[in-house]
Amino acid sequence: MAPKLPDFSQSVKLKYVKLGYQYLVNNLLAFLLIPIIIALFLESLRLSPEEIIQLWDSMHLTSLHIICSLFLIVYSATLFFMSRPRRVYLIEFALFKPPQSLRVSFAGFMEHAHIVLHNEPKSVAFQKKILERSGLGEETSFPPAMCFIPPSPSMRRSREEAELVIFSCMDSLFQKTGIRPRDIDILIVNCSLFSPTPSLTAMVINKYKMRSNIKSFNLSGMGCSAGLISIDLAKDLLQQHPNSNAVVISTEILTPNCYLGKERAMLLPNCLFRMGGAAVLLSNRWAERYRAKYVLSHVVRTHKGADDKSYNCIQQEEDPEGHVGIKLNIDLMAIAGEALKSNITTIGPLVLPASEQILFAVSLLRRKIFNSKLKPYIPDFKQAFEHFCIHAGGRAVIDELQKNLQLTAEQVEASRMTLHRFGNTSSSSLWYELSYIESKGRMRKGDRVWQIGFGSGFKCNSAVWKCNRDIKTPVEGPWADCIDRYPVHIPEVIKL
Repeated sequence: MAPKLPDFSQSVKLKYVKLGYQYLVNNLLAFLLIPIIIALFLESLRLSPEEIIQLWDSMHLTSLHIICSLFLIVYSATLFFMSRPRRVYLIEFALFKPPQSLRVSFAGFMEHAHIVLHNEPKSVAFQKKILERSGLGEETSFPPAMCFIPPSPSMRRSREEAELVIFSCMDSLFQKTGIRPRDIDILIVNCSLFSPTPSLTAMVINKYKMRSNIKSFNLSGMGCSAGLISIDLAKDLLQQHPNSNAVVISTEILTPNCYLGKERAMLLPNCLFRMGGAAVLLSNRWAERYRAKYVLSHVVRTHKGADDKSYNCIQQEEDPEGHVGIKLNIDLMAIAGEALKSNITTIGPLVLPASEQILFAVSLLRRKIFNSKLKPYIPDFKQAFEHFCIHAGGRAVIDELQKNLQLTAEQVEASRMTLHRFGNTSSSSLWYELSYIESKGRMRKGDRVWQIGFGSGFKCNSAVWKCNRDIKTPVEGPWADCIDRYPVHIPEVIKL
């Protein structure tokens, strides 16, 4: 009998075969060019000086030819450098750290729920069930007006919360960077649910006595992904205004949005949303290229608002008793999944290596031509990014993205720990996650970060950053006094 061939699936580590394929495809251009360059170099060594001079003379170049060629080279180089997009640098960012006096323990939250809904034991039990499974810890914070018994929201207290959060972030940013208020050329504030007059940008300009020609923008009603929308707006403005600095402030003011009714779909935000805010300094100044922490690579925005189901999945409305709140529909996660699918389809070709793009294209053709029921190939985004910042909207959001993108527990650690320590801080949550990665000492020069945010409308937005230098472990900031305790184990259910 002829000897049997060995079982190659057992004798060869297919992981290394895949790595070899990836290396070959991703460096295919280099593999093709290197032999050509070596051949030309060897050929040039073979030629004698007389042969080189003879070759030059055979070209019959006149002074006019040389001048025109030099002019064309200089003109092309100038056109290239003038037309390419300006680089957008992230110099520094600062985060709001709530004082201990505003901490909301589980017992304190449930005490408020019993007082506000004393005639609705089912609604109280529902909030308890959500809180037990939320992934939040006992150090999250509410604004002062929501710590009162009963809560006492008002316009004055809403402004006080906005001033506390925004001014704290700005003071910290000025201290970290040494920048002066008059050095800021562009100011963008995003806050989805609180839009007073004068605006929040006007409040900041008044506080810090900024220049009269500052370009200011106040974004509202754009949900938890408004932070990345603000980054995109700042990027576009910095492309048009050279030698400029831009500050983006992301927050959500909770005081006027405390829901005091009993509708379950509108009680969810009470259980998840907490105080938070971030101020980010961006610049296109060439002189900042060494000081900057990150360089912005891509921003990809996906809006599914044309679909009625997506448009209605998150809405601010009144319940039958006239209480205003944010209603989250039961199909929210399915809609978020569709939005994410559209977003990664767009961002994939921009960031994925050639090996993953080829496998994805082959999978797509197989499904289109042969069998539409074949399982689609999910690109390995771990090859494109070293760090992931997924909007800490809730445990279900993080679980779903971890499963769909096939991420490891460490790659979603920043999102889970941010949710545990600070809760859902809306548009600023991505910056708490980035700060967590820095505080753990994991950020290195050249590392790529993918920020993913979701928002009402329905929107899914992505930003890709590249680390510009090694980041020293921060000695101050929101994580400074607790980073040694993290990561912590978060049980599926915490019995209250």
